[in-house]
Order: sequence, then structure tokens, then C-alpha cells
Amino acid sequence: MKRNFKKCFITGITGAGGSYLAEFILKQNKSVKIFGSYRSKGNISLLKKKYNKKIKFFKIDLNNYKKLKIILKKIRPDLIFNFASNPDVRLSFDFPREFINNNFNSSFNLFESVRTLNFKPLIIHCSTSEVYGSVSKKDVPIKENLKMCPVSPYALSKAYQDMAAQMYNNIYGLKIIITRMFTYINPRRNNLFQSAFAKQILEIKENKKKILNHGNLNSIRSFISLNDAMRAYWMAATNGKIGKIYNIGGTNSHTVKHILNKLIKISEIKVRKKVKKKLIRIKDVTLQIPDTKLFTKDTGWKPNESLDFALKDLLQKIKNN
Repeated sequence: MKRNFKKCFITGITGAGGSYLAEFILKQNKSVKIFGSYRSKGNISLLKKKYNKKIKFFKIDLNNYKKLKIILKKIRPDLIFNFASNPDVRLSFDFPREFINNNFNSSFNLFESVRTLNFKPLIIHCSTSEVYGSVSKKDVPIKENLKMCPVSPYALSKAYQDMAAQMYNNIYGLKIIITRMFTYINPRRNNLFQSAFAKQILEIKENKKKILNHGNLNSIRSFISLNDAMRAYWMAATNGKIGKIYNIGGTNSHTVKHILNKLIKISEIKVRKKVKKKLIRIKDVTLQIPDTKLFTKDTGWKPNESLDFALKDLLQKIKNN
């Protein structure tokens, strides 16, 4: 049975994923009231300009357990999307302690607040394919029951979050669904390779830059569009089964090099490229190709938009930003 919601609370609402999801919900489900927490301003100016009266913002670090409880007690949402995390994988190698403490504690405080306030919202815990680490060919496409083997402090922090989410669901009965999102095209994530490529290509086209810098181009990943990703998050909430873990991603795989070449071809310019060491992770992940059969079976979701459409949309959104 499809669920309906009245109040939605998005942690990390000013981040790249949270801000786009807020926009998606407001466009598709006008009866849902949106509330959101943020620690850094991020995309708050954009959201306030478009939806100032339709979103209630709360400036809070989710490590502040007491303040978080006060906010949740006041709102009592029936749906929570938990995005709040620092997602910069490369930076996490330099600050592992800070990443693990911040990312884990923020989710732990959220789950514990819900438990002690004794109300039962549906929580969509927004995790990542990074928790699987570097997988072997025999494990592709990746199923949800594959053992987590994180290879970055960021991925470790998300794995800890996932384990906490499962524990709170199994032991305390919190209504939690875990979504493990594989790569999707997100114009607001400047530290993602596809966004960095698009930005540099546009700068080269405008004669503001001469050389495109890149890291590892050999990693193999699947891709979905921004719209398909936001629709997937919403369908996890409306149709997903409590306690389940769902992989979400594309059905076709490509190398990072293929994505770069496609962006260059779409832009119709010649680009000089150069490897930059600081853009190469200490340990990279590859073969990030999901098995999404379970998610499709339970929710009916399938990607609708092509990779070409997603990349053209990426270039256009960054150009207009």
C-alpha cells in the first residue's frame, strides 16, 4: 500500500542531495510540509529564494543531541530523510577522526532522539554504495547482502551509520529503510568528478581555463540522472518495505573516462587533459554496479532518463548556476 505523508523533515537540507529532494517533493507533492536542518549554508539562499514560505529551516549541528530532540518534538514529522553527512571522500583521508565522529554521531543522535521521543516516523536513511568498497568481478552486480568493506574514512562512517540504522530497526522497532545510492548526476556536488569535469569544460569553452585536470579515469560505475535519483528516494518512502536495504543506481556501466569523453563531445570543443595527483584517492573504488531488482520489485522504480540527457542537463544546470 502506498504511503502518504503530511510532514517531512530532511537532515542536511542545504546539501546537494537534500536540497534537490526538497525541491522534488514540493513540485510533486504540494500537500507535504517540508522542514529541514542544516549546519552550513550550502544551497540555503537558492531554496529560500524559491521556497522561503514553504520550507521551515533549522540551523543545527546534529551532534547537539538536546537541540535536535527539541526540534523533533516540536515538528513530530511522519517522514524523515537522513542526508546529514560530510560526503567529501578525498578529504576524509586527511581527517578520518573528524569524519567518523561527525557522520556517525549525527545519525546516532537522530535515531536515539526518535526512540526516546516515542513517536514512529518513517526514516529513509540515505546511505551510499561506497560502503561496499572495491569489489571483485564475481560480486558484480552488487547485491544488498554483499559484505560491507569500506576503503575510505567517509565510507567507514557511512557503514557505521548503516549498522546503527539496522540495530535501531531490529532492537527498538524504529521504522527505517536504508537506501544505498550509487552514482547519480548531481550538479550541486562540486567535488564529484562529473560535476568537476562539466565545470572545467565550460570554463575552457569560455577561455577561462586551458587544461582540464582529472584523477583516475579507469573506475567503472553505473549512472542515473538527478531526476531518477530524487524519484527513487521518494518511492522508497511511499512504497519501500520497512527494514529493507535497497541498492539504487543505473543498469549500464561506464568508465569515468567514457563520461568525460561524452561531456567533451556534447560540448563540441577540443580539451587538453592532465592527471593531477591530488585528485587521485589513496584507495579508489571500482565496479560500482548495482543489482536493483529488489528495489524495482518492491517499489516499481526504474530509471527513465538516458545518460546523454543527464549529462546535457548537468552542463546546462552548471552553466546557469
